[in-house]
Amino acid sequence: MDTWNNFVKHPHYDDFWQKNSPLSYVEYAQVPQLHVGGYFDQEDINGPQLMYSHMEKKDKANNNHIVLGPWFHGQWSRNKADSLGKIAFGSNTAAWFQQLQKKWFDYWLKGKGDGHFDEAYTFQTGSNQWKTYNTWPPKEAVMKNLYAGPGNTSSFNKPVSPKGFVSYISDPAKPVPYRALPIEMTYGPGSRWRPWLVEDQRFVYTRNDVVSFMMDTLTEDMTVTGKIMAHLFASTSGTDADWVVKLIDVYPDVDKQSLSMSGYQLPVAMEVFRGRYRKSFSNPTPLIPNKPEEFVIDLHDINHTFKKGHRLMIQVQSTWFPVIDRNPQRYVQNIFEAKETDFIKAEQRVYFSAAYPTYIALPVMKE
Repeated sequence: MDTWNNFVKHPHYDDFWQKNSPLSYVEYAQVPQLHVGGYFDQEDINGPQLMYSHMEKKDKANNNHIVLGPWFHGQWSRNKADSLGKIAFGSNTAAWFQQLQKKWFDYWLKGKGDGHFDEAYTFQTGSNQWKTYNTWPPKEAVMKNLYAGPGNTSSFNKPVSPKGFVSYISDPAKPVPYRALPIEMTYGPGSRWRPWLVEDQRFVYTRNDVVSFMMDTLTEDMTVTGKIMAHLFASTSGTDADWVVKLIDVYPDVDKQSLSMSGYQLPVAMEVFRGRYRKSFSNPTPLIPNKPEEFVIDLHDINHTFKKGHRLMIQVQSTWFPVIDRNPQRYVQNIFEAKETDFIKAEQRVYFSAAYPTYIALPVMKE
């Protein structure tokens, strides 16, 4: 297949991919543009968000708009979208969007209506409400850093200790699965592919190669709206490493709203980063064994209310198989061509010291 051959021939973001990227040939919205994306799109979370942000930079005519909903890929076009997996949204979010879509096309194609459209329409998970904003992300948010800490804790207090880390062994021969086994054929009978981004993360929580940092119970609701960025300070005994970072909403041990959701670990945002690209996606370089480095990881845009009684959790691991190919953990120029002998175990360290404070930057809305 030509596509696969291109991946193998061009493993990095070289001139071939740059030339084919819309970022290279789409500068701004020349016609009214409604970017539509899902927070839980299992095939393209980043595309709508990235293109909206890129085109917004030169949107002098106010043609550029965005809609983000609690959807898997294309769920907004279905007859019903009141839930995803075990997560209920309290209303048919697809019907709501389709009404907006009709208003949009009625005006731009038929001249019907007042032509007033907000800059951003985003569904707020947790509180289950549609929200509108004059800018996206909203400027009202205040950045707060959620730090990893000792004893598998997290808090908004920056670490002051000169030392602090937790370690685990990453073994490519025994990778962490991206969803609970068995992993069915992607679009085969009984497949759970579409809702996997909201799957309860307790299926990996107790693994020795997954580390978690849990916050104290919230005493009031906290809403996070906008782009969240992970700043992971980590090291590896190998010369390359993958880092998977998750922001998780942990439900109460006994959830009085729904007993079946007690203790549920809802992944609000997850992303993987291949360490070799920490300096450049075009020119990868090996990691220096056991050297702490900062890995800045885009966890994308969210709009989520962490409810009173819930807890926030940061989770880190180094494999996510088979949705992400295994990193040999020994640097090779082209991972697609790695030999069996290139795959090695590695000790991974996640730091939480004053010098190396791992954290997720959260845009918290003022109440």
